[in-house]
Amino acid sequence: MADLQNTDNPPAIVEENKSAATANENIIPTSTASAAKVSATSARNTPVVQVAKNVGPAVVGITNKAVARDFFNRQFETEGVGSGVIFRSDGYIVTNYHVIEGAHEIIVSLSDGNTINGTLVGTDETTDIAVVKVDAKDLPAAKFANSDEIMVGEPVVAIGNPMGLEFQGSITVGVVSALNRTIDISYSDRKLNLIQTDAAISPGNSGGALVNYESEVIGINSAKLAKTEVEGIAFAIPSNIVQSVVKELMEKGYVARPYLGVQIFDPMTAARYGYQLNIKRGVYIFQVTINSPADRAGLQRGDIILSVDGKAVNSVSEVRSNIVSHKVGASVKVTFDRNGTEHTVDVTLQEIPHDEYESQRRAG
Repeated sequence: MADLQNTDNPPAIVEENKSAATANENIIPTSTASAAKVSATSARNTPVVQVAKNVGPAVVGITNKAVARDFFNRQFETEGVGSGVIFRSDGYIVTNYHVIEGAHEIIVSLSDGNTINGTLVGTDETTDIAVVKVDAKDLPAAKFANSDEIMVGEPVVAIGNPMGLEFQGSITVGVVSALNRTIDISYSDRKLNLIQTDAAISPGNSGGALVNYESEVIGINSAKLAKTEVEGIAFAIPSNIVQSVVKELMEKGYVARPYLGVQIFDPMTAARYGYQLNIKRGVYIFQVTINSPADRAGLQRGDIILSVDGKAVNSVSEVRSNIVSHKVGASVKVTFDRNGTEHTVDVTLQEIPHDEYESQRRAG
């Protein structure tokens, strides 16, 4: 009797139960599946992704069409491409001076694919900054950070157009490698404090944005140390400098800078002009401009400037850098040697006249 009770295909029943159990294991509640999907999405939605979404649309391409002449003095058109950053929704864009230098036509390529002719608002070669305006409204605009709060080691994202518009809107990731790096980027010998980064920056990135993980622009990419044996060294102009320069360019079209009104030599620059200068310290005044701040303060040809505002100066670049760090109208103390006797005078700095500015620029 016991055998008869177990003859109702028990193996089949076991197999069916096993199949049902397997099927049940493969059934995942809808709420659990949604949670897994959300988790995966959150993992991918990194700060870099947010930066690309928030700031990427504000980075544009800038095409510079200029006219050059060949060996036979025939005109031909040249074209270069850089980057720019929209900082006001009504069409104001900041870029590098060298991106638009010499342009007779500027074309702005927006992130949505549209192109608009740009108008040059103003330039500042000293800081390598320029402002361009396009006739448009409601454009995506980037927000500037306080660059004084940047920390070495914090992650950053570079956005721009490496190698031209074919790769428009590319992003690369790195860190702030160092702060207050100084390199010569213009004629003036002014030492700008730049941000160093290892984010990959290639030709065409100039004028693009260097952004922190809070989607704020901490700098405008400006220069790369281009040597075959060096990788991962690029520079950006800090956002606080950019904002200060942009403000003046929008108000006046240029940046007002103070001047002393002297032509000066150190031993190195004197040798460049064929002179031998035998001084152990300071810089030699070769010429004083009439009615300049230096002239009004009583400085003369042959005086040797030893310090400006208490800081020793032993080169032309140190004098210039010290002077331009002040505002127009500021008073500085200049200590100089005249025939073996030291004197100190107060010099009230004035805005450099345009012709004097151009003369210094051409002189290099």
